[in-house]
Amino acid sequence: MEPILISTAYLPPISWMAVVIQSHGTGIEIHETFPKQTFRNRCIIATSTGKLSLSVPVMKINGNHTKTGEILIDNSKKWQKLHWRSIVTAYNKSPYFLYYRDLFEPVYKKDFELLVDLNSELCAIFLKELNVSTANLFSTSKYQSEGGFIDLRNSFSPKENLYQALTTNLPRYIQVFEENTGFSPDLSIIDLLFNVGPETLAYLSKIKLQLRALPAKKKDIRP
Repeated sequence: MEPILISTAYLPPISWMAVVIQSHGTGIEIHETFPKQTFRNRCIIATSTGKLSLSVPVMKINGNHTKTGEILIDNSKKWQKLHWRSIVTAYNKSPYFLYYRDLFEPVYKKDFELLVDLNSELCAIFLKELNVSTANLFSTSKYQSEGGFIDLRNSFSPKENLYQALTTNLPRYIQVFEENTGFSPDLSIIDLLFNVGPETLAYLSKIKLQLRALPAKKKDIRP
């Protein structure tokens, strides 16, 4: 697969992680102008009543011209306690939650200053647990406007169609509340990890990616 350029993501969707796993080089764009309401600072998990969106509160130091790499986390909101409590409630009955919880709980006891640092630490935890090297994952040093990569910076958004970067459905796996709410595809990667555990890497590797880059939105992404 060609090198990929994607946005940063907080507890990213399964399709995002599949792209990272299968690519031969993935650049995380941090010099774009930060767009609202994306997976850059939010994730979607499964609960007993359906999907739940969790958002990390952020502050733009330069207003609407703030770059993603400069976005601050508003820790005065005490979001960590809310997010961790929601994750525990949603997944404490999943097969592998107790096995993995000690990897993630310490993250929610820390105050990160930058959003990208929080996202990077969580991503590193996933990749380490999956025995995947981080050598091919890097943050951009400047805004990328040239070609030479598949541009998926605008392809993962909770506001639009679920499979923006994929043209094939993701395979089903057993979810905790599936009997009540039905199967929910492409949730946060923690849903997959807590439900299938050591089979996570095999699942991600078998996803057949048929990528299609979406055009950048000038109001959201610009140098």
